[in-house]
Order: sequence, then structure tokens, then C-alpha cells
Amino acid sequence: MGIALMVGFALLAPGMDAFAKLIGDSVAVAQVAVTRFLMQAGLLLPLAAVMGWLHLPDRTETCLHLVRAAIMLIATALFFQALQVLPIADAIAIFFVEPFILTLLGGLILREPIGPRRYIACAVGFAGALLIIQPSFSTFGPVAMLPLGTAMLFAIYMILTRRMATRMHPITLQTYTGLAATALGVPVLIWFNGSGITALDPVWPDMQTVALLLGMGVCATLSHICLSFALSYAPASLLAPIQYLEIVSATVLGLYLFGDFPDMLSLIGIALIIASGLFVFLRERHLDLKRRPLPAP
Repeated sequence: MGIALMVGFALLAPGMDAFAKLIGDSVAVAQVAVTRFLMQAGLLLPLAAVMGWLHLPDRTETCLHLVRAAIMLIATALFFQALQVLPIADAIAIFFVEPFILTLLGGLILREPIGPRRYIACAVGFAGALLIIQPSFSTFGPVAMLPLGTAMLFAIYMILTRRMATRMHPITLQTYTGLAATALGVPVLIWFNGSGITALDPVWPDMQTVALLLGMGVCATLSHICLSFALSYAPASLLAPIQYLEIVSATVLGLYLFGDFPDMLSLIGIALIIASGLFVFLRERHLDLKRRPLPAP
């Protein structure tokens, strides 16, 4: 179930990025990032309230929600800024050092068991990502570093989510994340209103941009619901390589919406990524079957 939900995340998340790229620089990147979380809170809060999933967080939990929200706000803003220049597939490919970082953090911080074969599979997937990353550095220069910052922040976010997802309902977790990010982001937009700083100065969007913002918010909410449920079912070190499937859906969207088609190196990299993800899935399924108790005679 955890793997299936992570696949759902990998299919939905690039839709959010495609909407953000279509929005471009018509509104401030900080405004786009805050709107993404405002939509998440607006969609999930009524559901969580009706189902009785809300509770009053204590001081420690509130701090964790605020830290996760701050991490995601910065990570989202960095990535959306990169999308204004980079092709969507290239930006996501660079971001895909994150599952490799997460696998290491899952073993070091969460003490999750990681066998040598899974390490090798992650390394193969990382090598595939490098084949896609290299041309972006040579073509776009320092801008290609922004998704790397997103990757590091998102890996930390995933670790915190893993710790919290087992203690509360995933819808509750994502509701509080949206509320915390909105509470942190709206004052920033108010403070920088009229400042003239392009990335932070909010503007009133036209109707087309409003529609794109709404689509981005829906994709973001659905994808991160899948992510939270996935982390409540399975360890982060297992789910990390499955995220590589996101680059496949991003490539399809990039081709359809922006005419970006991977070159030969990128295609080889994608093949390595898919192969490593499938190996991890099949390996875990094999181990799960071995762990199941034999039926009683």
C-alpha cells in the first residue's frame, strides 16, 4: 500500500510543477508558493473537521508543524523559481538527488534497515539522474543549483513527516502543514507588498493565472495526501527510490505542454532510474513474502 501511494504521488506531483511553470513570472514566486499551501489548507480543513480528525496540537507538535511548513515554503519557492528557467524534466531530474539523500537519512536518523542491495539500487538510480543533471549545469549554470537546495530540504521534510505520520491521521498532518505554511507565508507577502522585489512582491492575478493557481493547489494537495499516507504505511528508505518514477511523468508532461523531449543521455538515465525503482519494489516484495508466517497445518 505504501508503494502504491508513493506511485500516486509520483504521478500527481509533476502536475503541480507544470502549473507553476505555466504561471511563470506573472505573479511573485513567493505568492505562488503561499497560494499552494493556502489551497491545501482550504481543501483539507473542512474535510478534517467533518470527519473529526482535528485536535489541539501541544507546543512541541506546533513547533514541528511550523518547522515542516517553513522547510516546505522555502523548498517550494526555490523549485518554482528554477522552473521559470529550467525545463520541467531537467528541474525534477536535478531534484532527484533527494531520494538518495533520504535513503541515507532514513538509515542514519530513523535507524531503518537498509540492505546493501537497496543501497546499490539507489546508487544506480542516482547515476541515472546524473546523466540528466549534467547538461543542465553546463547550459543554465547556477540556476541549476536551486533544485539541489529543494532536494536537501525535502529530504529533511520527509524525515519529519515520517516521524509525525505514524502519530496522526495523514489528512490532519497535511491540514496543519497547510495552515502553518499559510500563517508563515502571508505575513511575508504583506511585509514585501509594494517592495519591488520581484520574487516577494505580490500582485493581483488575472483570471487565467487564478485558474492555474487553483489547478496547482489541487494537484499539490492530492499528491501530498498520497505522500503522507505512504509514509504511514512504509519506511522512508523503501519509498525513496519509488520517487524516481516522478521523472517519467514529468518527462511526459514536459513533452506534451512545453515540447521538451529528452536526449539520448536523458533516456538512458530514465531507464536506469526505472530499473532501480523496480528492483527495490521486487526485492521488498520478496522479503515480505519470506517474513510472512507459514499457515497453520
